[in-house]
Amino acid sequence: MATNKPEILQKAEEWLTDIFDKDTRSEIKRLIDENPKELEESFYKNAEFGTGGMRGVMGVGTNRINKYTLGKNTQGLSNYLKESFPNREIKVAIAYDCRNNSQELAKVVADVFSANGIKVFLFSELRPTPELSFAVKHLDCQCGIVLTASHNPPEYNGYKVYWEDGGQLVPPQDSELIGVINNLDYSAIKFDANEDLIVKIDSEVDKAFAEASVENGSFDTTSSAREDLKIVFTSLHGTSITMVPEVLEKAGFTNVHIVEEQRKPNGNFPTVESPNPEEPEALKMALEIADKENADIVIGTDPDCDRLGVAVRDLNGNMILLNGNQTMLVMTWFLLEEWKNSKKLKGNEFVASTIVSTPMLKNLTEEYGVEYKEVLTGFKWIAKLIKDHPELDFIGGGEESFGYMVGDFVRDKDAVTATLLACEIAAKMKGEGNSFYQKLLELYTQYGLYKEELISLVKKGIEGEKEIKQMLIDLRENPWEEIDGEKVVLIEDYKSSVARNLQDRTQSTIDIPKSNVLIYYTESGTKIAARPSGTEPKIKFYISVNTDLDSVENYEREDQKLSDKIARIRQELQLG
Repeated sequence: MATNKPEILQKAEEWLTDIFDKDTRSEIKRLIDENPKELEESFYKNAEFGTGGMRGVMGVGTNRINKYTLGKNTQGLSNYLKESFPNREIKVAIAYDCRNNSQELAKVVADVFSANGIKVFLFSELRPTPELSFAVKHLDCQCGIVLTASHNPPEYNGYKVYWEDGGQLVPPQDSELIGVINNLDYSAIKFDANEDLIVKIDSEVDKAFAEASVENGSFDTTSSAREDLKIVFTSLHGTSITMVPEVLEKAGFTNVHIVEEQRKPNGNFPTVESPNPEEPEALKMALEIADKENADIVIGTDPDCDRLGVAVRDLNGNMILLNGNQTMLVMTWFLLEEWKNSKKLKGNEFVASTIVSTPMLKNLTEEYGVEYKEVLTGFKWIAKLIKDHPELDFIGGGEESFGYMVGDFVRDKDAVTATLLACEIAAKMKGEGNSFYQKLLELYTQYGLYKEELISLVKKGIEGEKEIKQMLIDLRENPWEEIDGEKVVLIEDYKSSVARNLQDRTQSTIDIPKSNVLIYYTESGTKIAARPSGTEPKIKFYISVNTDLDSVENYEREDQKLSDKIARIRQELQLG
């Protein structure tokens, strides 16, 4: 049964020409004859660059990840690099993660670059994404590519582009590049490799990255405290196994239990439903080992090793998975404290986070006399801040989605160094008779008790995309006026760059690049942000509520009140 949409059929038939290989043409014919719905999903649009590069389901078609869509990206990028760096030897670094087809797709990308006369440094085996960011600067490259779909399901893959500073592409380069790619025909892709221009890299870059990670993630914790800390670590079948155990050992952490069933890289992620350390279920095996070994801390990383989940013991001795905001708060406090004690704070430092992360981080940072900067979701924007403000020293920064960056030697979220930092904090706190969790509660008493919850509504395919679009239209045309009995006092619309103060009826301009995000604030400081995911078929709602906490002993009572408040908000706003 063929599709009844002629524009879809026309696009599909273009893939039946000799430009495309036999297997691709055969699969297109099958979809035309047998699966019109899948055909439409595969061709109704071109795969797009989002918050974390281009991600999508692998398969044939313009809206899928395959050798032709990535080849077209790479051909366009080759052309763009030659325009951007005339009369220079252009070099790129390429890494890939554990996903199915990542190694093969990385070689396709390397082939296209080399066919265009560009020198390629290709990792010989899978490596963490932060190591690619590091390698771009370390090898003096103009560009870097990593093949990854982060924590997306097994059927996904992706393509992230980094620039010469080691950060991901940002305006105006991203839109310029997309324009170049969109103007290309598939016939323009040069697939015939110049193997002389492809150089395999591994141990030399590994050694340099590990040393830099230890240098940036280690502080004055005693060797006995490091040896005394019991750590359980899981790579969740991903790339971190190539680097995290080595870095922990180099730093002096010898009591590390690795989840062996999840040690081997595997793009099917056989032991978990989702390789996402944001979900407690993903760390189930690690948590079981922690209880058996009486461990102090559990850390799990996502497949490309840029996010980390941290679980520590609460006041009752039970393992609890911290959310990304909580981990970020403790890590930032620790870095600020270390900088302060080392007399490194000179008044020209900054910490950065994103508009959907906890407002508490601003309170904490400014208490140390350090500037707090806020950007759109995605570490590429934090990297851009570092690039745009060479006069300022970057201490660290993170976002609610379990990512953190220590210093600027890597210009993306870095679960290798952040894992080491988490262990440093846990070891130092334990050595002082304190704990990671106790310190978090102490921070709540100082800077206010904030509680956040993320609600992700999955809306797949064409209809899901329409539904997400309509939800945001409705929110703009019929804004919430009251939330849980509190008046809405401010609405920030990042698509129009307008902030509307509903109390004095004034408007101001938002000095951040445009994005399809809406944020509501109430008179009591409740904050709700709505945004479509840039990498998954989801619309996300970020709820933040807060109250005062007069003592650690009253934490559970006040925390429960905030949980009840979030539950009321979810019900009132029908957020699932």
